[in-house]
This record gives sequence, C-alpha cells and structure tokens, in this order.
Amino acid sequence: MNAFATSLIAALVLGLSAATAAAPSDVATAPASQAAPPVALEAENFSYSADGRRDPFVSLTARGTDQSAARANQELDSARALGVDEISVRGIVATGNGYVAMVKGPNGKTFVVRPNDRLLDGTIKSITAQAIVLMQDVSDPLSLVKQKEVRKLLRGLEEGK
Repeated sequence: MNAFATSLIAALVLGLSAATAAAPSDVATAPASQAAPPVALEAENFSYSADGRRDPFVSLTARGTDQSAARANQELDSARALGVDEISVRGIVATGNGYVAMVKGPNGKTFVVRPNDRLLDGTIKSITAQAIVLMQDVSDPLSLVKQKEVRKLLRGLEEGK
C-alpha cells in the first residue's frame, strides 16, 4: 500500500473529507515520523429502542402468528392430540422391532403409534398382536390412583360374536 492510500484511509477514519486529505505530492515529501498514528476504534454497547417501530429481527412472513399456536396446529395432525378414550384400534402390524398399531381418531384420521408414544392424556405402554395397552393419566384430584391401565382390543367383543 502506498503512502497516499494510507493517508486517505487515515483521513476517512478520522472523519475528514477527501478534499482535505493530503495530496500525493505532500505525502511523498512528508517524513514517516509525521504520519498520523493509527486510530483505535472503541466498541460501544449498543441497545435498540423500538419506539413504535417493528423489530428488524422478526420475520415478516410469520408476523401476526404465534409460534406456539403453529406448533399446536401441527400437533393436531398427530396422535398426540388424541385422548385415550377417543381412539379405536384399526390394525396391528408386526415389524422387526415388535408391533406398531394403527389407531383412528374421532376426526376420521388414522395414525401409526408405537410403544412409549405419548397421547393427550396418556402413554402407549405396549402393543400385542391382539390389543394395545395404554396408561391413562387420571385427572381426578380426589383419586389416589394417578394412572390407570386401559386395553384397546383390535376386535371388540361385539365383533367376535
């Protein structure tokens, strides 16, 4: 970098205009000891005051929607939104790792569930060839039992007759 470029950069850092920067002929005759010392820029703590303006770091496409509401809508399309009493077993499939069950909700949608999957008010404990076993959370504050075991058969008692 030549001396003119160095003095121009120093002048811009100091806030001087390009017109008052040293000319190339002045720099060539100036001794090196008179060169401006480098200016150290101090880092300031910056805080943003909105004052009624929008936050520049919030997405404009997701504006007006609550992310927790979007997550809740996504969970409505999963078995986590179904209660233990609302589901009916539609099928059980044997896989290499055990069984998986197909359950149908009151909205007519079918979901695939596995052991230890969470439902709205319970957990799938196990799946056998004939039924699924669920642990339903009891919401009665006077009850000493906090969970009860519920079995949902693949074929109901009325279908076997």
